[in-house]
Amino acid sequence: MSEIKVSGKMEKIVSLCKRRGFIFQSSEIYGGLNGFWDFGPLGVELKRNLKEAWWYDVVRAPVPGIDGNLIDIVGVDCSIVMNPKVWIASGHVGGFSDPMVDCRETKNRYRADHLACSEMVISQGDKTQSMGWLGVLEGDDMVAVWTKKAGKLMKKVGKGELHPPTFTPYMALPGSIQGTVIGPDTDVPGTLTEPRQFNLMFKTFVGALEDPSAIAYLRPETAQGIFANFRNVIDTSRVKVPFGIAQMGKAFRNEVTPRNYIFRSREFEQMELEFFVHPNDAKAWYDFWRKQRYNWWQSIGISGQNLRLREQTKDELAHYAKEGAGSSDVEYRFPFTDPGFGELEGIAHRTDYDLRQHAEHSGQDERFKYFDQENNERYFPHIIEPSAGADRGALALLCEAYEDDPNRPSGVVMKFHPRMAPLKAGIFPLVDKDGMPEVARNLYIDLKKKWNVQLDVKQSIGKRYARMDEAGTPFCFTIDTQTMSDQTVTVRHRDTLQQERIAIAQVPNFLSTQIG
Repeated sequence: MSEIKVSGKMEKIVSLCKRRGFIFQSSEIYGGLNGFWDFGPLGVELKRNLKEAWWYDVVRAPVPGIDGNLIDIVGVDCSIVMNPKVWIASGHVGGFSDPMVDCRETKNRYRADHLACSEMVISQGDKTQSMGWLGVLEGDDMVAVWTKKAGKLMKKVGKGELHPPTFTPYMALPGSIQGTVIGPDTDVPGTLTEPRQFNLMFKTFVGALEDPSAIAYLRPETAQGIFANFRNVIDTSRVKVPFGIAQMGKAFRNEVTPRNYIFRSREFEQMELEFFVHPNDAKAWYDFWRKQRYNWWQSIGISGQNLRLREQTKDELAHYAKEGAGSSDVEYRFPFTDPGFGELEGIAHRTDYDLRQHAEHSGQDERFKYFDQENNERYFPHIIEPSAGADRGALALLCEAYEDDPNRPSGVVMKFHPRMAPLKAGIFPLVDKDGMPEVARNLYIDLKKKWNVQLDVKQSIGKRYARMDEAGTPFCFTIDTQTMSDQTVTVRHRDTLQQERIAIAQVPNFLSTQIG
């Protein structure tokens, strides 16, 4: 049911995540289910740290805005299942779909807009000959994939020099050529069906009867719950434009081809902010949030060399952003996109599209307009939306942290930012006697009240360090013979491997300072 296709560094990361309990395949004992993943003991702490940092930095910690005043942001937690009219108004029911094609031979299904095709042309002396069209899934390795497969196919027809591929999107090919393309997982031409639209929303039924009147959907995004509650928040909170409403939660998209580990899943978690502004200030706030969000990812340990902020082209813009100041993507260089990048977060100027849509479809125009008493002005606010994926964020942190190091006992170290690290500290009694376990246990109990720490008493100190390196634990405290005489412990720093001694009473303050 589920298949992981990885290579190189990504293969090592996937193996580590399984072995150390970061990420598991969902329902693995029954063969898994493609596009669904479970976070294990270390993974859930990593993602929780990411989400808590986002909530604190975006919602709890006010920062000055474009006018110097502190930004006001409140939170909501909306239902996953909403009245289906919400999704009609938002355009998801009618337009949230992708073109798909099926392979009649392999029964595999592909996003048609993710297929790239190139004609297989060979030269024999002065003559060139076309051997048909070959399609592969888009990606940074598609040239290599196409060349390898085309080379094998060409051996069947004789000798000749294969021309390098010149890719054309499958959707841009004439129907006569589409009908002859060799699909990604077959050697037989003409097995792909015509493209047809496939709605990405998961459908369900509310109530006892499974009939059209009971149809509902699992939300494909968290934003619409915020828009539907726009008036409720204004009426119950002391907020004035500009202000934001934030939400974290699950979303579901019935992706045709989930791939690249947890990068593109069918169930995922979003961290979204809808920031409501006066139309005249939209461009300035858009620029503000682009900078804020790009800097934030660097603040939690994503290096600038693997991160970029890219303005979308006009052809890429979503329907709600075509008339606005633009949309930008914060992108990360994942191992499976290297040397290219993959989207980590989008920052979009959604204009007033969503509020107008809900005003029109609900017939409650005034609920979605904002009244500025000071200027006696009533208007639909514009919206700046920074929308990040918690799962993709966790994956970026894993990829960024991973480092091969043959000089370490484990051969690998995860260099998480201390704020993101699943385990903040390991606590080791040097030996399991002479009162050391009791001192270690007391320190563990004291630290566990505030941080996720681990008490480890088994095997050699080297093996315990190795386990902590693989978990990405930034500090290890060892209780040894000297501890029993002067009440100090040895601190081992993960990144530098340096060791120092500090008073055991100072350990909580040390961690507070280091973690931030």
